[in-house]
Amino acid sequence: MEVDENRKLDIIFLGRIAIDFNPAYTELVKEEFKPLKKVHYFEKFVGGSPANTACGVTKHGMKAGFFATVSDDQFGDYVIDYFNERGIDTSHITRAKHGEKLGLTFTELLSSSKSQILMYRNMAADLQLSVEDIDEEYIKQSKALLISGTALCESPSREAALKAMMLAKRNNTRVIFDIDYRAYNWKNDDEISIYYSTVAREADIILGSREEFDLTEKLVKPGMNDIESSEYWFAYGAKVVVIKHGMEGSTAYTSDGQKFSIKPFPVKARKGFGGGDGYSSAFLFGIFSDWEMSECLEFGSAEASMMVRSNNCSDDLPNTQQVRDFIKQEKEEYGEMVAKV
Repeated sequence: MEVDENRKLDIIFLGRIAIDFNPAYTELVKEEFKPLKKVHYFEKFVGGSPANTACGVTKHGMKAGFFATVSDDQFGDYVIDYFNERGIDTSHITRAKHGEKLGLTFTELLSSSKSQILMYRNMAADLQLSVEDIDEEYIKQSKALLISGTALCESPSREAALKAMMLAKRNNTRVIFDIDYRAYNWKNDDEISIYYSTVAREADIILGSREEFDLTEKLVKPGMNDIESSEYWFAYGAKVVVIKHGMEGSTAYTSDGQKFSIKPFPVKARKGFGGGDGYSSAFLFGIFSDWEMSECLEFGSAEASMMVRSNNCSDDLPNTQQVRDFIKQEKEEYGEMVAKV
């Protein structure tokens, strides 16, 4: 995927920023697996898939920017300070004007494989991103724009996302679509397919689970398998289509007719979520570093496994050397082909 190497930002992210409250798991306090109603101590983290992925790519030395709206309160201050400390450009993060708040996510960890969330998301600040907040000159400074699917669920955010996509196409800024489906955001499946498919048609890279591709394709061509889905989106100009199947692994399809598959690296999991953001961070780092696709997938799968064993989705995102060390350790313990399909 060719990009303009003279641009100072690698990726501008557009979408959700939230606050995660996870059951505490530190040296001082360990909330073991239990129902949420029995948890007394929580740890606070920056959350939201595009926010986590932005933090992840900066850990690998990439330059990230952001289009978002956050609350005009202490939590909004916390997010902006957190991003600034990590080198994420916050010049285009705006404040909500009518008292809208950042979404609060309380996590219930029942076992290493069973978890769910309790989301407080009425009047969500991130969905107040407006077309007036989208700056074409800013988009011109970036090699790529990543649109998170949650930004498409409600106005005015959806129009802001579509405007950013249109300006990216006009200025030869690559478009990455992370489908990022969250059921609690949407009114019905038709809306999902209308807006997801609109962005997917313009995307250079599409990332999602099989369920997310099914939702995207519901009104355009339902019932496709993975190969048919990739070919469908290649016809619209996509270069890379990544389809994930959870613990069964993931496959990257490329527009030149190749496919590459990977399995998760084995770890003792703390939670069943957060891996996707680590996956995207490492995978995109590989893509922008012009690695072979198989290496991009291996890096993504490794970081995903590292993050499901963590108690958060942002603070513990690893740097490049930590991922390399993890892969080396896993191969020494389980064999060179541990994650190969």
